[in-house]
Amino acid sequence: MPTVGRMTAITSTAYSRDLGDELRRLREKHTRLTGFAFAEQLGWDPSKVSNIENGKARASEIDLVQYLMTCGRDSNFFEAFRERYRYAFDPYVVLVPDNIRTLAGAEAKAKKITTYDVHTIPGLIQTPQYARALFIDGGRVAPEDIDKGVRLRTERQAVLRRHNPPECLFYVHELALQLRVGDDRLMEEQYLRLLFNTHILRIVPMSAGAAPVRQSARMLFSFEKHTPVAYSENALGQVFAHDGGAIRDSREFFKWLDACALDEGQSRSLLANYVSGLRKDLDEPRAELA
Repeated sequence: MPTVGRMTAITSTAYSRDLGDELRRLREKHTRLTGFAFAEQLGWDPSKVSNIENGKARASEIDLVQYLMTCGRDSNFFEAFRERYRYAFDPYVVLVPDNIRTLAGAEAKAKKITTYDVHTIPGLIQTPQYARALFIDGGRVAPEDIDKGVRLRTERQAVLRRHNPPECLFYVHELALQLRVGDDRLMEEQYLRLLFNTHILRIVPMSAGAAPVRQSARMLFSFEKHTPVAYSENALGQVFAHDGGAIRDSREFFKWLDACALDEGQSRSLLANYVSGLRKDLDEPRAELA
């Protein structure tokens, strides 16, 4: 009779769901077995495979050995995966800054996404040209990796085009509109993207003072069946926080930001002014220096 084995049920996290999905893809690629058949081969209850692959339960070390060896992985692979898996259910998880998969997974599963950015347009609503210019100007991405970076950022945006997209609220500081990325034509295209291809856009004006500028960029993900996730990143890493205090702090932050920001209509009017100003600059001949 199949056995359940030692497995700890716990609140899932964005990282546990990501690693669970990685296990599922290993099973499908290397064994061609369904979850039920895979469980039968291991002598497990099918629900155990499902819970592990959905990041709903922490697999024991023995579970991981059995799972990965059945997928034909060697001991080196197991050691590397175990090192990552040990943090899967932590209330705070810090990942390398170029880890796109965990972030994209959170975006794909979210019911609501609330975002704040100070210096740049949020990644989910960047044009490819704007994203490329950011990668080039940043100097942290090797030239041969820029195309891949742009492609991955663009692929993340598919969640906004599906038939049931998440409810999105983008808070963008006016400073991000003023900072030039690329040339004026590129900025005009990015402004138009904000005007016509976003969900809800709220601009935090320069007149709101210095306090909003001092805040770090962040995101808050809400899910239908999972606990919320607060997210922030910088050049050193990505932070995924599932702790109740972090979630409450993020909700209070966005409540405070709501009071600082222009409403949706005012935001679009201000953005239209930026478009008009750019077009005027593009159409007017440059004055010659005396």
